[in-house]
Amino acid sequence: MAQKTALITGITGQDGSYLAEFLLEEGYKVFGMVRRASVEKFERINHLMDRIAL
Repeated sequence: MAQKTALITGITGQDGSYLAEFLLEEGYKVFGMVRRASVEKFERINHLMDRIAL
């Protein structure tokens, strides 16, 4: 069976980061969208950065 893929909008937010963790545990390939900002805030997903694509 092919690996399932998820696209999470707002992955750096509270809900998006929790959803990313959950889906990774379920075996999904996770892609995330972040809004353009003058300061990047990736605190909630730093521990996932090697397992997701932004």
